[in-house]
Amino acid sequence: MSLISTALRASRQSSRNLGIIAPAGHAVSSPGRWQKRAVNTQPAYEGHIPLNWFEAGFLTVGSALMALTNPRRGDMVAALGDLTSGPVLPRLRDAMLESAEGRQILKDRPRVNSHTVDMDKLALLPEGTFGNAYVTWLERCGVTPDTREPVHYVDDPELAYVMQRYRECHDFYHCICGMPVNVESELALKFFEFANLGLPMAGFAAAFGHLRLTQAKRERLFREFVPWAIKCGSSAQSLITVYWEKRWEQNVEDMKKEFGIWDPPEPRWSKPLSEAKAAAARRQKNAEAKMQQASS
Repeated sequence: MSLISTALRASRQSSRNLGIIAPAGHAVSSPGRWQKRAVNTQPAYEGHIPLNWFEAGFLTVGSALMALTNPRRGDMVAALGDLTSGPVLPRLRDAMLESAEGRQILKDRPRVNSHTVDMDKLALLPEGTFGNAYVTWLERCGVTPDTREPVHYVDDPELAYVMQRYRECHDFYHCICGMPVNVESELALKFFEFANLGLPMAGFAAAFGHLRLTQAKRERLFREFVPWAIKCGSSAQSLITVYWEKRWEQNVEDMKKEFGIWDPPEPRWSKPLSEAKAAAARRQKNAEAKMQQASS
């Protein structure tokens, strides 16, 4: 993000200079017009980076190009998501406000990371529960909930939280749909998310991400996964309204029936389920040992 950050700094320096060098025919002693931008760019929340229209446009184009050339640039993917989500976030917030569960999320504003989610406690839950399934999914995919970029470029604090909530719950969507984190499965889930939530970034990834696949993988994506993703995503409950943390002990199959989600075609996993279950069982034993030590 260094080149884009440098350009943004240069743009801001130019904006500041405009407040010093007035255009011809205007008195230097009338700075109100030129100082207006500085007044309107105070951060609205921690981590907020206000942008003017030029900076927003520049960063949108730059982040889109970077995300296409290197999808592993999470900061660029996140920036593009922030900058293109404006028309959709109010609708997602309204959907949350129409749901008792969604309203509670907006009130509590929970966050999802290894500090807020007790993985050891989830490992102790019975097999078949959502919490146990989530821990097993993390073990199988070799990921943690700490990899999500914070929101920077959404100006409204409540809408910024809605975007952050979507971002941090993305792995829950993987888990409930039974999808790993390889490229083709990620793209299938982007089609699902676009159908379910309507976020432009998901549509952008779905539209262009498949160009990086081999012909065989691309054909399977559109033949098997895309029809499932569009049909399932468009008919399922809006997943932004789900308070996942309140459902750890619920049966995952019951949750899928409640949300209107059915299994996708069998995806390609890099680790067998048996290995993930063994790792989750080891975590469970360690958690039990810690509990015994604490009680003794």
